[in-house]
Amino acid sequence: MTDYDVLRVFCGPRGAYGNALGVVRDGSAVPEPSDRQALAAKLGFSETVFVDDPERGVIDIYTPTLRLPFAGHPCVGAAWLLDVPELVTPAGMMGARLDGEFSWIEARPEWAPPRTLRRYATAAEVDALDVPPPGEWIYAWAWEDEAAGRIRARGFPGRDDGIDEDEATGAAALLLTARLGRALNIRQGAGSQILTAPQPEGWVEVGGRVFLER
Repeated sequence: MTDYDVLRVFCGPRGAYGNALGVVRDGSAVPEPSDRQALAAKLGFSETVFVDDPERGVIDIYTPTLRLPFAGHPCVGAAWLLDVPELVTPAGMMGARLDGEFSWIEARPEWAPPRTLRRYATAAEVDALDVPPPGEWIYAWAWEDEAAGRIRARGFPGRDDGIDEDEATGAAALLLTARLGRALNIRQGAGSQILTAPQPEGWVEVGGRVFLER
């Protein structure tokens, strides 16, 4: 088995929860896309990152079933692990920074894969949702405190790949921030936390806590 690290990205205030991320630091050990896809499927994380150039921040992202040009929690996790000022993905180059306990990336909404952003009237309705049938990537959300920018959210990938619910979804948070046009403090899944902030010229910052699991 190829060596890999496991991070938890977008952890809660006390370090719990977060979305697990596999990171193969030596991407040259798995150079072929088909082998990367097979390893990502075997590991079974919602995403696995392959680092192709740690100094330049060049990364490649896979779910258990497909390659992604961009994804939020893999980029935030990689930014924290590599501690570089930029990341390079197939979607484009993005800024990255560490600020106290938070790791941040600056990305563009058009890089994010399509998501259905489905608003509910209350956080309790979001909490009560069952996993929907496969076929549509749904980001269910409701205001917890609109004046404070606090949101309750859950993410359902709908890919039928064993990941019924995404514990924390940076790309969906990016899209929601672009739609609402304001900074957000998102509580997703069982207790993960995602922070976002619109930036000039259509960019959006997405940040969260990252911990090394193993």
